[in-house]
Amino acid sequence: MNIKQIFSVTSIVAISLASTTALAGGAPAETSTPSTASAGNGDFADAMMNGKPYVKIRYRFENVDQDGFAKDANASTIRTKLGYTTGKFHNLQASLELENSTDLGGDNYNDTLNGKNLPVIADPDSTEVNHAYLDSTHIPDTLIRVGRQPVNLDNQRFVGTVGWRQNDQTYDAAVAINSSIQDTTLIYGYVDNVNRIFSDDHPFGNLGTTTHLINASYSGLDFLKIVGYGYIWDLDDAAVSTLSAKTFGLRLTGDYKINDDVKALYTAEYARQSDTGDNPNSYDADYYNLKAGIAAHGFTAELGYEVLGSDNGGTVSFQTPLATGHAHNGWADKFLSTPATGLEDFSASLAYKFSNSNEWVDGTQAKIVYHDFSADSGGGDYGNEWNASLSQTFKKHYSVSLKYADYEADNFATDTQKFWLTVGLNF
Repeated sequence: MNIKQIFSVTSIVAISLASTTALAGGAPAETSTPSTASAGNGDFADAMMNGKPYVKIRYRFENVDQDGFAKDANASTIRTKLGYTTGKFHNLQASLELENSTDLGGDNYNDTLNGKNLPVIADPDSTEVNHAYLDSTHIPDTLIRVGRQPVNLDNQRFVGTVGWRQNDQTYDAAVAINSSIQDTTLIYGYVDNVNRIFSDDHPFGNLGTTTHLINASYSGLDFLKIVGYGYIWDLDDAAVSTLSAKTFGLRLTGDYKINDDVKALYTAEYARQSDTGDNPNSYDADYYNLKAGIAAHGFTAELGYEVLGSDNGGTVSFQTPLATGHAHNGWADKFLSTPATGLEDFSASLAYKFSNSNEWVDGTQAKIVYHDFSADSGGGDYGNEWNASLSQTFKKHYSVSLKYADYEADNFATDTQKFWLTVGLNF
């Protein structure tokens, strides 16, 4: 049996177990997060019926005003997730999640499928199986998950689910997580296919791949977390073979309590990327990420410097095709793919979280970020960007956010302003 058949069989088992139970009206159970603990040898019927059903609904209005287009793009979309996770039976647990994204506003944007001469908002109509996986905790201190699943590693700079968009990026994968060594987590994942945000109807909505994910972290120091990683992705489709690469790096993050009210924050990360598989390019490119900040009295101020390097005279650059790109290098999404001449991103941010006010205001988070973008090779100015957001979660189940991005181009892309209103309900 080959790896594709293993994934298919596992997904079918997970779908059968979880969907049959959900249709039978399983009662909700206490919320829990995946762990490496080996437990749960209860009765099969109890495990199937006493799992956890959930519903997640997210409405979003998005406006894009981009130079070069006569009209703005306006997307009014709603995303619905219906899921069920069974209880444990002999250290096995199944999970199924269905996801639907629907346009409510007349398709007044380029959704990457309709070909409209409007700015792109990458939220096409789609309905698909978002998760269908089986968990095993038979090995002590080890979780093995096989099937269609979310994979988020560290800050999602290299591997993530792109949760900002209405259709998640998920992985047909086998992932093992081991915590048998004190303060240490070891992760290995094999990815056969990446289900991207563009839906199954897009030519590149699925990326067949031979990908190995290795991530080892140590958190035994109060002031520092140490992560070493190696990510090797070899993409099957010839049209994207230039993205096939191997990346090895070291990430250090932490904080230091100066006094009862003030805390220093810091990040230092380095990675080296080179070609692999059928990539026609031969290159080596460096990645740097340095960040320092202060948190005090609800405020958090940070300065950052991130570099995705270039090689071969500015013709090939460091790429992150599996990343949650929206979370990095500006919310206008101008640098989801790194320009051939690389990218230097100097950023400054200030955030504030409200507290000691009242239940409707406490927890509200406000943030403003500035980015200055330039080329790693040749030193040209790309542009600059301002970001601002305001978000709040009410009574654990309801959330609302406002978000704005304003990219001003110098020598890369075009002036772009984006605005979002998002409302969420989770049960």
